[in-house]
Amino acid sequence: MVIYTVTGKVGEAGYLDIANSGDITAKNIYVNITNRCPCSCVFCLRQTKKMMEGNSLWLKGHEPQVEEVMEIFNQYDLSVINELVFCGYGEPLERLSDVCKIIDLLKVKYPKLKVRLNTNGLANLIHNKDVTPELEGRFDTVSISLNAPDAEEFLALTRSKFGIKSFEALKEFAVLAKDHVPNVVMTVVEKVMPEEKIARCQKICDELGVKLRVRPFEN
Repeated sequence: MVIYTVTGKVGEAGYLDIANSGDITAKNIYVNITNRCPCSCVFCLRQTKKMMEGNSLWLKGHEPQVEEVMEIFNQYDLSVINELVFCGYGEPLERLSDVCKIIDLLKVKYPKLKVRLNTNGLANLIHNKDVTPELEGRFDTVSISLNAPDAEEFLALTRSKFGIKSFEALKEFAVLAKDHVPNVVMTVVEKVMPEEKIARCQKICDELGVKLRVRPFEN
């Protein structure tokens, strides 16, 4: 599914296509536009859980074009939602240009729309340039998956195709993003790492000047 809400348990009734979501007032609306990702995280749901047919974020056939996404959005009043979140199974910034186009089109009609990016923080490696200026005026929050307190463990967990340099790249991305986005957050997943490692991640975030959020583990 491309545009959805989240409710209940993931893998059961967790992902609801926006068409089946009922009243979207005060809800977060999620946008899933690609399967592509430079990482293959050992704890990712695409690795650990088989999604039910009709309740899967895996895009079949093709990636939705900007026009297809806007056709869906045009059926709803987004002025009533809490937040629009670009995430899904893939890395949203694999499609940086299209993400920007969608946000720009939506903000013509909804200038106060709150938009969040959930990312692995590797977009500068994906595009081989600093893309953070493209986030300015488009995203209110950037949430980056930190996942580990050091480069070696990060690579073991994420299996990033960019190798050992990925960890420093995502930290640099966070620092650069602060110049363009009001709220930059890094996240780790509870139960995936012990409290001692979470404390080390907190220290990293303190040094970078960003917030740390500990996300619940979904099993």
